[in-house]
Amino acid sequence: MKAKVTWQGGMQFEGTADSGHTLVLDAAPEVGGANNGFRPMELMALSLAGCTAMDVISILRKKRQEVSGFEVKVDASRASEHPHVFTAMTVTYVLRGKGIDPAAVERAIKLSEEKYCPAQAMLRQAAPITLQYEIVEEA
Repeated sequence: MKAKVTWQGGMQFEGTADSGHTLVLDAAPEVGGANNGFRPMELMALSLAGCTAMDVISILRKKRQEVSGFEVKVDASRASEHPHVFTAMTVTYVLRGKGIDPAAVERAIKLSEEKYCPAQAMLRQAAPITLQYEIVEEA
């Protein structure tokens, strides 16, 4: 995998990767940015959320769970001193649907954690990750 960022001026960069997609990275105005894009650490949290979300929804589809809505939230605490690394993360899976089996959700989350999600495997070595889920039953 290859990725790069290209300076656009100020603190703004355009990021690209093998997929061909682009995104904007920028910093807060107080550090010279214009707040026009994601912060790099936000992207790390999003990478964790996206990686495990793709695993979990794929597994739940195979288990024929009726999921009509799904989101994964990451709440990451950071060190107060530089380099402001993540010190702890909580990942919350919120599933909506009819008759979703909690055991199937737990198994899907566990498989993502232990086997499939490389972002989680890497970040877990830097800081503890707590996993939790909520099921919202729809009529």
